[in-house]
Amino acid sequence: MQHQKKRRDLRDRKVAVFDRLDLWWFSTGRNIDGLWVGTIEKDPWPGLRRVEEALQLIKDHDTLHYSRVINNLERIWVRLLTDGFAQYQRSLNACVFDERSVVKETTPIERIASTIVHEATHARLDRWGVIYEENKRVRIEAICMRREQHFLARLPQSERFRETIARNMEWFAGNDDFFSSASFQQRRLEGQIEALRHLGVPEWLIRSLLNGRAALRWVAGRVRRQA
Repeated sequence: MQHQKKRRDLRDRKVAVFDRLDLWWFSTGRNIDGLWVGTIEKDPWPGLRRVEEALQLIKDHDTLHYSRVINNLERIWVRLLTDGFAQYQRSLNACVFDERSVVKETTPIERIASTIVHEATHARLDRWGVIYEENKRVRIEAICMRREQHFLARLPQSERFRETIARNMEWFAGNDDFFSSASFQQRRLEGQIEALRHLGVPEWLIRSLLNGRAALRWVAGRVRRQA
């Protein structure tokens, strides 16, 4: 039944084949207030539990942002990412977290929670027709970070988190090339290489794949599912 529901959700979306396989057959999840929250991790799913704690934190402290998360996202998915701590994946209407970062004890639940708010804002803007085009990215990210700050202001002892976001906003405003398509592509390639190393792929094989970049993601997915 769970697989059938996810198939219906993705029927009209252009989703990569390996993402479909990972979501339908290799992920474990549950429904929280209508939101599918799942993971591709092995049992006991520490990343999934931390995301659930973060959702509860949002629900307990900010009902407005919690309703926006529930109403604008369809999924929160913990898996191996090749680009950053988390991202909004439009094809899945999902907030996707990198499992390596989420499970770290040094990653505060507050950061996971504010990131969910951030990515849900991306989903909300997308629903309004605000496309994540290169010349709009700095402004879109600023909107999402302000939503984070608004949420964090409701949490006790959140000053350092808000200060970090404020510094990031200031830096991004003066370094808009960080959000260029070329920069995204370079970070994605570097992230794919690091993901393969994380999965134990030999360096000689990684080097041999560098000229065929599409193969990097294929191998990362294949090794991840067999790990």
